[in-house]
Amino acid sequence: MKKISSYIWEYKIPYLIAIVSLLIAVTLDMMAPRLTARVVDDVIVGGNIGELKYLLLGFLGIGLGRCIFQYVKEYTFDKNGVRISGDMRRDLFRHIQGLSADFFDKMNTGELMARVKEDIDRIWDAMGYVGMLLIEVFYHTSIILVCMYMLNWKLALLPTAAMLICGCIAVVMERRLGKVYEEISEENATLNTVAEENLAGVRTVKAFAREKFEISKFLSHNKRYYDLNMEQSKVFVRYYPFFSVVTKVLPLLTILVGGKFVIDGEMTIGQMTAFVEYSTNIVWPMEMLGWLTNSFSAAIASNKKVKKIYGIKPSITEVTEPVKLESVAGKVCFDHVSFHKEDMYEILHDISFTVEAGKTLGIMGATGAGKTSIVQLLQRMYDATDGAIYLDDVNIRELSLEQLRTSVSYVMQDVFLFSDTINENIKLGKKEYIDFKTVRRASTQAQASGFIERMEQSYDTVIGERGVGLSGGQKQRISIARALAKRDPILVLDDSTSALDMETEHLIQQTLKELDSTTKIIIAHRISAVRHADEIIVLENGAIAERGTHDELLARRGLYYETYESQYGSTQDIPEVYREAVKV
Repeated sequence: MKKISSYIWEYKIPYLIAIVSLLIAVTLDMMAPRLTARVVDDVIVGGNIGELKYLLLGFLGIGLGRCIFQYVKEYTFDKNGVRISGDMRRDLFRHIQGLSADFFDKMNTGELMARVKEDIDRIWDAMGYVGMLLIEVFYHTSIILVCMYMLNWKLALLPTAAMLICGCIAVVMERRLGKVYEEISEENATLNTVAEENLAGVRTVKAFAREKFEISKFLSHNKRYYDLNMEQSKVFVRYYPFFSVVTKVLPLLTILVGGKFVIDGEMTIGQMTAFVEYSTNIVWPMEMLGWLTNSFSAAIASNKKVKKIYGIKPSITEVTEPVKLESVAGKVCFDHVSFHKEDMYEILHDISFTVEAGKTLGIMGATGAGKTSIVQLLQRMYDATDGAIYLDDVNIRELSLEQLRTSVSYVMQDVFLFSDTINENIKLGKKEYIDFKTVRRASTQAQASGFIERMEQSYDTVIGERGVGLSGGQKQRISIARALAKRDPILVLDDSTSALDMETEHLIQQTLKELDSTTKIIIAHRISAVRHADEIIVLENGAIAERGTHDELLARRGLYYETYESQYGSTQDIPEVYREAVKV
C-alpha cells in the first residue's frame, strides 16, 4: 500500500499553494487586532483623526486579501482531497481485483463495499477539509500566541494554559474515539453485507415468506450500529463541554486580568483591546479541536481497515518472466492433479487426462464431485496442491494469467449478467475487438437471437442487476453467446444448458460440433450434453471413477450407465450392438 504521504507528494505543488494561501489568510486575519489597537490608542485616545483613513484602508485590504486567499485555500484543499480519494479508491479497487479467488471465498461483499466507499470517504475528509482545518488550527494558534506574547507575556500565560488543557482533553478523547470508530467501521461493513445479501436475494426471501426474519436480522445489526454511534456521541458529549467552558472563561479572565494591567500601566487600552480580540480568536481553534479530533479519529480507524486489505497478497502469482505462446492451439493436459483448499478435505485426487486441440471432453459426476474445480484449476483461480496442468505442453504456472485466462471462454454454472445492455454483456471481455456482426452471429449460434430481437430495444435492451427480468434459460443463452463471441481456443461449458429445453439444447450441441478448431470441455449432469464427446470422465468423490466414450461407458454398466438409466427411464435407446452386453 502506498503511504498517504506518497499521495500527498504527488500533489505537492497544489498543496504548497493551498498551505501558502492558508498562511497568508491567517496572517492577514491576525493583523486586524493590531490595527484595532492603533485605532483605539492613536485615533480614539490620541485624537489623531488623520490616521484613521489609512487604518480603514488597512482593514479593507485585509478583508479583500482574506477573501482571495481563503477561497484559494479551501478550493485547492477540497480539490486535492477529491483527487487523493479518487486515486486511493482506484488503487484499492485494483488491489482487490488482483487478489485471488480464495480471498473472495472468505470476504463479504458488504465489507469490501464499506472499505472502498465509506472508509475512503473518511480519509478524503482528512486529506481535504479536516486536514486543512487542522493545519489552520495549529498555525492560527501559534501566530496568536506569538502576537499575545509580544503584547504582554504575563497575560499570554492564560491562553497558553487553556490550550494545554484543551490539548490534553483532545488526546484522551482521541484514544477513546479511536477504539469506538474501529468497531463502528466493522459493524458498518456487516450492516452493508446483510443489506446487500437481502436485496440481492429479495425474490428468495419473498418466495419463502422470510420478510419478518430478514427484517429482524437487519434491525439487530442496525441496533448494534446505532449503539456504537451513540457510544461515540457519548464520548464526544462527555469531553466537549470542557472545551466550551475553557473557551467561555478565557475571554472573561483576559478582560479581568488585562484591565488590572491597564490600571497598573503595564498595557495601553488599545493593547488590551487587541489582546481581548486575540483571546476571542483563539477560542475558535479550541472549539474546533474536539470536532477535528472526532473526524480525524474516524479517518485513522478507516485507514487501518484499508491497510488491512492491502496487507493481503494474492496467492496466485505469475513468474517473473512468463512464457509467451505465439498462438494457443488449445491442448489441455492434467497430470496427476490433486487439490484441496487450506485445511479442507481433498476436493480432487490424482486427476489425469489429455484433451487434444479441437477435441471434446465431457465431465460428469454427482454434485460436489469436483467438476467445477477442474475448470477453476485450469484458469488458475486456484493452484493445484499436487501434480501439474499444461496448456499446449507448457505448465500453466509458467504462463501469464492474462494469456491463460483469455484463452478460455468459460460459461459459468452460476450465470452473472451485468446491469448493462445485452450487446455489452455479450461483448464482455473483448469490447474493443467484438463488433455487432460477431455479437449477432454468436447470439444466433446460442439460440438467443430469437428472444433478443423480439425485445423492444433488441440488443440495446438494458437488463437488470444479475439479469433480473430474464428467465434462467435466457440468461444461459446470453452467457453462451458471450463465450462464443470471444472465439477463444478453449470453450468450457459448466452445466450451462441445465435450464434449456431439449430442442434448444440439441441445437446448441449442433453448434458446438461445428467448432472444429475449438477445444471443448463440457461439464454436465445430462447425458445428452456429453454423449458426443471424444472422451467422457465420470468423477466420484474427487477421483476419476470411469472414463471412455458414451458407448464404452454404457457397456460397462457402471455409474454412467446408472445415470443414463435414471434419466431415460430404461435402456431401450441403447444402441443395438450393446444390448446383449447390458442384458437388455
